Amino acid sequence: MSPDHPPGLDLDRLRDLLDREQPGLVRGPLTGRLIEGGRSNLTYRVSDGTGQWVVRRPPLGHVLATAHDMRREHRVISALHPTNVPVPGTVLLCEDPDNGAAPGASFYVMEFVEGTPYRTAEQLAPLGPARTRDAVLALVDTLVELHAVDPAEVGLDDFGRPEGFLHRQLRRWEKQLDASRNRDLAGIDELHAALGRELPHSPAPTVVHGDYRLDNVLIGEDDRIRAILDWEMSTLGDPLTDLGLLVMYSMPLGMPDSPVSTTAEAPGHPKPTELIERYAARSGRDVSAVSWYTAFAWFKLAVILEGIHYRFTLGQTVGRGFDRIGDLVPVFIEHGLTTLQEG
Repeated sequence: MSPDHPPGLDLDRLRDLLDREQPGLVRGPLTGRLIEGGRSNLTYRVSDGTGQWVVRRPPLGHVLATAHDMRREHRVISALHPTNVPVPGTVLLCEDPDNGAAPGASFYVMEFVEGTPYRTAEQLAPLGPARTRDAVLALVDTLVELHAVDPAEVGLDDFGRPEGFLHRQLRRWEKQLDASRNRDLAGIDELHAALGRELPHSPAPTVVHGDYRLDNVLIGEDDRIRAILDWEMSTLGDPLTDLGLLVMYSMPLGMPDSPVSTTAEAPGHPKPTELIERYAARSGRDVSAVSWYTAFAWFKLAVILEGIHYRFTLGQTVGRGFDRIGDLVPVFIEHGLTTLQEG
């Protein structure tokens, strides 16, 4: 992949746009590369040889209606930047799909933040058990900070519709599944129906991230969380959906070569019960229904992975490991059904 021609991004057009909107920001020709690891929106690291920035745009092909909203992602990061929640600063939002820099799509540019997104147990291993444990517990504490933000105080009081949030989430992910459905998936309709029969009562709404996990944060050399990334599914809603997803990712899949995060298998990674108890103690929220939220996370990820698998079969997305995504979907469905039964 050429640093002058990363797929889906025209660096010359990007520089022209930045020169118009942020004069003096860029000091030389831009180079860039696609950052691997993302499974949905595409993320690029660009540089003029001195400064560095990050560009986010939707995937190159099959785009679900609400899953790749650049404006929402830009808005929530901009609103949270002055708070205690670590996020990058934003530089530019372009909503014109004819912009030429990201052909056919809106996109935004944000500051580059130095740090590591830990995606595998192997990446975490050099930290050792103690530092790994501290990093994951910091993930919980940072989630508590996010859920403590008053949406009205940061201009996000209209960022979502919390009333009926869980019901709409189930309906939304069912629609997303239908939009990407091209094969039989045993158990997924059963899981969706069971979740609908057992909807819990939501606590007071907060800003929710929607995809909160260790490989969506950047951890600095001092082991502190420097930035939360990938806000494409953020909204106002039930904060326990974020907790359920975090718990789901803390359960080892037993698949070392999985293209999905394997950090739960790293020595020192806290058990799900410890994460739940820490969140409950620091947030003061009732977490007795966490099994439902965890099962919902399995369902949501199954739908997301099926969408990625579908785009891959059409040749409309890029990235290492995409050829194995489809094999994971039945595993996630099975875990979702088991979690509900055992809850």
